[in-house]
Amino acid sequence: MKIIICGAGQVGTTIARYLARENIEVTVIDIDEALVREVDQNYEVRGVTGHASYPSVLAKAGAKNADMLIAVTRSDEVNMVACQVAYSLFNVKYRIARLRHAGYLAQHETGLYAAEHLPIDVIISPEIEIANGIERRLKTPGAFDMLPMAEDKIELLGIHTLSADAPVVGKTLAEISTDCGLAKATILAVLRQGHCFIPEADDRIAVGDDVYVLASTDRVGAVMAAFSHDEKEGRRIVIVGGGNVGLHLAQKLLASSRRLNLKIVERNAERANLVARELGDDVVVLQGDALDRVLLNEAGIGTADTVITVTNDDETNIFAAVLAKDAGCSRAITLVNKRSYEALLPTLGIDAVVNPSTLTISTVLRYIRHDSILALYTLREDFGEVIEAEVNASSRLVGQRMGSMDLPRGMKIGAIIRENAVIFPSADVSIEQGDRVVALVTYSALRLAEALLGTKKTRFR
Repeated sequence: MKIIICGAGQVGTTIARYLARENIEVTVIDIDEALVREVDQNYEVRGVTGHASYPSVLAKAGAKNADMLIAVTRSDEVNMVACQVAYSLFNVKYRIARLRHAGYLAQHETGLYAAEHLPIDVIISPEIEIANGIERRLKTPGAFDMLPMAEDKIELLGIHTLSADAPVVGKTLAEISTDCGLAKATILAVLRQGHCFIPEADDRIAVGDDVYVLASTDRVGAVMAAFSHDEKEGRRIVIVGGGNVGLHLAQKLLASSRRLNLKIVERNAERANLVARELGDDVVVLQGDALDRVLLNEAGIGTADTVITVTNDDETNIFAAVLAKDAGCSRAITLVNKRSYEALLPTLGIDAVVNPSTLTISTVLRYIRHDSILALYTLREDFGEVIEAEVNASSRLVGQRMGSMDLPRGMKIGAIIRENAVIFPSADVSIEQGDRVVALVTYSALRLAEALLGTKKTRFR
């Protein structure tokens, strides 16, 4: 497979690095020669300098033989034109574009992005995805990560194990299923001291573990209780950063609840005025530096249930969250782009980290994987993916019972969806054609897992 990525910024570089590891032929285009040189030298990709929407530059990048174009430059207009040129002149089979302006995004339902108009197959809007992800975390406040799957029938939860008194601590996975009443849940992975692994039946949960659990939606409360989490949904919220993420998030929160006490801190005066006009009287917008303790006190940070730091600067986000927690704020959710910071954040008291690259990568991989993959979420960039896949007639899983199934090391089935019913694995459960399975697959087992799902076929072959 050959893929062209337009844009060598944070998102484009992360996608390029990720895809290159999978032996995909990747070419990155950017107008900044220094960025192109850095990508070309540090990763197994080819770099091309130039305007991503220019036909001559796309031709130089090999668009004639490309299977996919991913346009993630900083300009919506360049991304749209690049997709149009790739389609009209080079017949690139699949086109993904990042669009950020609300005016463009609002046209999605009008058919503007159909092949006969602007041929974009998938629109990525990281800001909206981030806002959606944070809103989900607010609904399950004890979880540092939450993703609905299988049409909201099940949820993937990331849970910190904080207390030695938690019912799950010290118990094996087999004991947890019976003693803790979690028969309708599957522990997929454990992150312990920086190492992520798929636990076996006799592995025990320890204090300090970050545990990824797949649970039936109606049992999420019981799962959180088993980990001694009983946090209530926050009503007093302070958002630091009034950019696209902060504005989208505030709008979503206001649309879902009118009982919020919502405040936004924005450094730029012009942007603060715009946000205030957009949100009206339901939100208090404070203009100033989020690292100023006086301003944070004015925002009532000490009595806030949650602070959400989503500026364009990682360091500001981290330190504003630390100051908020130090002042007495109950919970901190922080947007961080640099993965090198993530290991440090729990020690600083930050409860949940949002990484925009993870969301974007999940969207892109969904469209280059086996065509039976219905949904996908990257579970740490270096570990694996949680996938929802349809079992077709050629799958070697059909007719096999879970107790005797020879799954590759690095694959664990967490749930089966059959005719709108959710079935959690047990020894006597068998897989049928047409079932959908939700499974964790590590990158070392990815090819074997794809083979188990049936004939290896992508949207491009």
